[in-house]
Formats: sequence, structure tokens, C-alpha cells
Amino acid sequence: MAKAIRFREVGGPEVLTLETVDLPDLGPGDVLLRQTAVGVNYIDTYQRSGLYALPLPSGLGLEAAGVVEAVGPGVSLVAVGQRVCYGTGPLGAYADRRVMPENTLLAIPDTITDTQAAGMMLRGMTVRYLIRQTFPVQSGMTVLLHAAAGGVGLIACQWLKHLGVTTIGTVGSDEKAALARAHGCSHVINYSTENFVERVREITGGQGVPVVYDGVGAAVFEGSLDCLQRRGMMVTFGNASGPVPPIAPALLSQKGSLFLTRPTLAHYTADRRELVDTANDLFAVVGNGAVKIDIGQTYALADAVKAHQDLAGRRTTGSTVLIP
Repeated sequence: MAKAIRFREVGGPEVLTLETVDLPDLGPGDVLLRQTAVGVNYIDTYQRSGLYALPLPSGLGLEAAGVVEAVGPGVSLVAVGQRVCYGTGPLGAYADRRVMPENTLLAIPDTITDTQAAGMMLRGMTVRYLIRQTFPVQSGMTVLLHAAAGGVGLIACQWLKHLGVTTIGTVGSDEKAALARAHGCSHVINYSTENFVERVREITGGQGVPVVYDGVGAAVFEGSLDCLQRRGMMVTFGNASGPVPPIAPALLSQKGSLFLTRPTLAHYTADRRELVDTANDLFAVVGNGAVKIDIGQTYALADAVKAHQDLAGRRTTGSTVLIP
């Protein structure tokens, strides 16, 4: 048996309930985890609200850390008693115990705590593919990063600085501006009081940036296109303010033969080798201190509703973690 957060209809945070659920028997390649920390991400809110449709009833959550309690036949990648984490699902991380396929699990280095691992895997691996694969940055570049004080943003600011990249970050308050600046963001724009397009042009001497990394969505999308250099790339990877509206491809031509992509972590970690390489890069920058994981707030598993309310209300900073 396990305690798990479930929802039977889409809607606001109040649809989440804590239930007792049966665990399946361990089959070949299966691992039983006792989870010690669970990450909360914006994608969880999209799934709960129905923006990303799921068969119902459903569990929730894609990342967590824990200890291996038992293994099924043929398991060779992990061992009983080992600390492990995951950041790419399958869905159902909001639980105190669960059965997982071994090929999704990653050993946690001794330099990283369970809470850090739970608060960094999805976000950190997202940053890795964005800045190393989707648009590989180079030292000396200047980039625009929206939501610079969020869970992805704080990791990205530090990692980009480590790579010699200047980051222009947008935030929604003076408090978040200070937080982004403290994590390596060179230029911070409070879009609630400043026009971010004008400020980006001012900071770059009218040149714009080669890439925009955007996890905010509708509220900043059109303005972001105007921040790009000729043949720049718009990377839209999240919908915190709502989904990006449809656009005519000709608009990209009119604004400078721009590139537009909507990537997702699953397509960059589709096989075991990609997953391990991505995670190892993240473990390396956290382990050597280049990137510090900011756990902004923790909640009991039973308080998942409150965690989602705070996330939706933009009352969180850094990573949010549930403790079973």
C-alpha cells in the first residue's frame, strides 16, 4: 500500500486528494521505491487543469528521490538500499512509495541530497537540453531568459554564467529581481514595471539576442520575437501564463527569418544513454558548485493542494518539494 495524490476530474488545486492505493507486484525490471522527496513542477498544473489531457483518474508528478526497497527479476541498474532519483516520469511521483521501471532511475551522487535531487532533475535536465542542445550557447553570447527567478530560471542563470554567457532575465517583482541577480543573472528586467522589449534592445545596443528561452508563454511570446536578432531562435518550452496563440509562419520571416521551436525533455532523453548523459552533466555542475539548487519551499505530501495554490499564485521561488 502507498499514500498518493490523485485527481478524478480536471480543475483547480482543490481536485487533488490524498488516497491510499495498492502497489502492483514487481515484474521484470521493476523497482520498489520508498520516496523521500518529490518535485513539483508547472507541468503538473497543466495536467491537473486539463491543459495537457490525461486519462482520469490519474496520479501526478514526474520527479522524485528515494531509496530502493526491493527489486524485481532481472534488475541490474540499481540495488536495494541505493539512493536514486528520476526526472522524466512515469506519472505518479506524488506518493510515498511506488513501483518504477529501472531504466528511468539514476543513482544520486554522494554530493547531492535527496531534497536537492527531487528539486532539480526535471528542471536541471531541462536547462541542460535547452542551453547545450536546442540552442547550444557559446561563451560571450547574451541571451534572454524569461522567469529568471523560477525553478528552471535559477538553475539556468547559474549554468549560463558558468559557461561565460551573459543573461538578461525577466521577473515579476523586485524581490524576484534580487534573487535572479544573486544567482548570476547579469541584467534583470521587472516586466511589471518595465517594457522588456525596449530594455533588451537598450542592453544589447539595438542588436537583440540570438535566442530567447521562454517558459512563460502567452504573456511574453510576441514581445520576445521582437527581442531576437536576425535568424534568432525563439525557444518556447512552457506555458506559465497560458499557451502561446497560433501564429502565421510568415510572421517569422517578417521579423528576421526567425526560428521557432517547442521542445520537450522527453525528446532529449528518449533512450537510456541520452538520459544518463543529460543527468551526468547536471550532477557535474551541481557537484562542483557551479550550480546551487535553491529549494524555495517544502510542503508535506498531504499539502499538495497548498503547493499548487502557491505555484499558481506566483508565491514561490526556486524549486518546490513535497516531503512524504
